[in-house]
Amino acid sequence: MEELVAQNIKYLRKVKGLTQDQLADKIGVNRAMIGSYEENRAVPKLSGLRVMAHYFGVTIDEFVNTDLSTRQNQSKIKDISGRELRVVSTIVDRDNKELITLVPVKAAAGYLNGYGDPDFVETLPRFSIPIPELGKDRTYRAFQIKGDSMEPIPSGAYLIAEYVANWNDIKDSKTYIFITQQDGIVYKRAYHKENGELLLKSDNPQYEAYSLKINELTEVWRALGYLSLELPEPENLSINKLSAMMMEMKKEMENIKKGTL
Repeated sequence: MEELVAQNIKYLRKVKGLTQDQLADKIGVNRAMIGSYEENRAVPKLSGLRVMAHYFGVTIDEFVNTDLSTRQNQSKIKDISGRELRVVSTIVDRDNKELITLVPVKAAAGYLNGYGDPDFVETLPRFSIPIPELGKDRTYRAFQIKGDSMEPIPSGAYLIAEYVANWNDIKDSKTYIFITQQDGIVYKRAYHKENGELLLKSDNPQYEAYSLKINELTEVWRALGYLSLELPEPENLSINKLSAMMMEMKKEMENIKKGTL
């Protein structure tokens, strides 16, 4: 098993086109540790295996029991959309009921490196909400958002979200929290594209939509609702509507100039 783990770490790192330094930075360990893993001088702890398996888009079972460099497994590594088995660390109370882990803005950077590490998740705040809409058989997390790209949800609000284990379950026009190493934690409205990418849109028309490749994702959470201590002001709502109208008028004027209307 140890030899397979060492071989798979080295293979998957090269598939990603990463140096040992770069991989170490992405999963939150030092470069020497990656070297010792690949040379089979040390074996990752379970928490470390969880982080690496999650990052590479494979299951722990595949990581420790399968030669991932074989030809029949290469397509599986490159196309990780919709993978059913990803490890998400959770916290339970004394009655073994799962609690909702809270990821505030100030913990966002740490979450990117430690999302699969039980020791890191243990440091985050957690709570429970006794409402029937949140089923007991699902995993929930709360993410604090920042900025005005998804108004009228205010900056600083806490989004309650449900873990999406199968990325094929992402629905068009629904809002999700997407987590990638490059963009961090973002809250957007999703639309599928023909080339296997997602188009992410903001509800605030002042922000441009952009594409995201499925295989760049590390986690997906479906937004269910939000908590906020800031109540909307009537004038702010009017300004947002006026801004949207002005953006639409601007687009129509540009189309007229191009002769498309």
